Amino acid sequence: MSNSVTSATYIRNLSYSLRRRLSDFLDPQDKWKDVIVSIRKPSGEPRYSLHNVRRFEGLVAQGRSPTVELLNDWGTTNSTVGELVDILKHLKLLAAASVLLPVEEAPSVAEAEAEAQPVSPVVERESELPTRLLTESETQPPPVSYTLQPQTLQESGEPRQTGFSSFMYNDLMEITGNFDDRPMSDGGSRLGEGGFGTVYKGLLNDTPVAVKKLNPMEDVSPDELHVQFYQEIQTLKVLKHENLVDMVGFSCDGQHPCLVYAFMANGSLLDRLACLDDSPPLSWRQRCLIAEGTARGLEYLHSNHHIHRDVKSANILLDEKLVAKISDFGLTRASAKRTSTTMMTERIVGTRAYMAPEALRGEITPKSDVFSFGVVLLEILSGLPPACENREPQFLMEFTYDIDDEDEELTLEAFLDKKMGDWELSQVETTYSLACNCLHDRKNRRPVIKQVLSELKGVVKSISVDFRA
Repeated sequence: MSNSVTSATYIRNLSYSLRRRLSDFLDPQDKWKDVIVSIRKPSGEPRYSLHNVRRFEGLVAQGRSPTVELLNDWGTTNSTVGELVDILKHLKLLAAASVLLPVEEAPSVAEAEAEAQPVSPVVERESELPTRLLTESETQPPPVSYTLQPQTLQESGEPRQTGFSSFMYNDLMEITGNFDDRPMSDGGSRLGEGGFGTVYKGLLNDTPVAVKKLNPMEDVSPDELHVQFYQEIQTLKVLKHENLVDMVGFSCDGQHPCLVYAFMANGSLLDRLACLDDSPPLSWRQRCLIAEGTARGLEYLHSNHHIHRDVKSANILLDEKLVAKISDFGLTRASAKRTSTTMMTERIVGTRAYMAPEALRGEITPKSDVFSFGVVLLEILSGLPPACENREPQFLMEFTYDIDDEDEELTLEAFLDKKMGDWELSQVETTYSLACNCLHDRKNRRPVIKQVLSELKGVVKSISVDFRA
């Protein structure tokens, strides 16, 4: 047992040696399977499906511990040692429980949650800070409430206009048909799901706009939702670029906070790669231009000391000319003192299928955006979604192991999207190699986004030469 471990300790913060000691008890006789089926979501539903169990089973053949990998995965959900010990006690796995806590003192989940409350407020709220260019004297987050003033949303030290319009909630209801939840194809207004909310199409002075209505969700409190709202506005107030989404305005006087953006005629990259609504497949040239545009947007963010933290194809929107626009800045962080140093957070946010190893440990670094972009490059190459429970491997990033393994049948050419017929092998190989470099487990071995952009410019240039020829 480690004296530094308490019931409130996050599982992701357990040392590797403790995880290995637990695996010595749970790997034999597949005791980890009893644990995995006992893990529940806050709703009470099982967190892991039978397909997930089979995926962990497959790790044994690779010489990896299913217990260690389960703890790594479950740890991304802010689960605690108290929850794990409760499960182990219920399963009568007392020896395993005692590795973490004295069994006779092991608290219930309710006690663990109560004990988890007094975590240092600076650490606990660190990830909830609004996106701003921080100074050393700024240590407290702003109030989490609807205190945004129309037309004069102020940042400390900058009492000036935001440049965004302030809309009445009722007016946004009117232009979206009362937030008609029917899909556009069925005559409604709903465009899809965005970060922390639902997106609707509306007409503002005969100009189409996208209205994102923020909704409370599982694991996201109303206070946190308001913080994401504030962060999005602050980020897009400070940062303007061709490859970042254009904000038109906001509303904070109604039942739901709303954000209004320029309408993106071609939807998200995720949907276009899936040819949603019978949209035509993207050509190789179009895909590379989208990749380059996204990299330009990320390079602009990083050069201005911002980390997006949720880079994914669903957050890359395409305008009428298929120009890439990065969206959803509710999780974006401005690095303190405008440096590139790594920050730490106790709250893990982001999308699991895109998250770098260090992001799962609570590190906030530009290299995590690079890792996520590596997954996007694999999506562009393959046309496959980033994760699929009915696929083996489940995560797209894991396909690289099979492609790079000479003993496996999967080749790079077989991995490519069959709907994309105009690719050239050397360009594909360069892009795939770049994706693999972005996906390196060690962040210091990954390229910076400026290097990624340079590589993609070279690919686009070679395509342009071929295209003119």
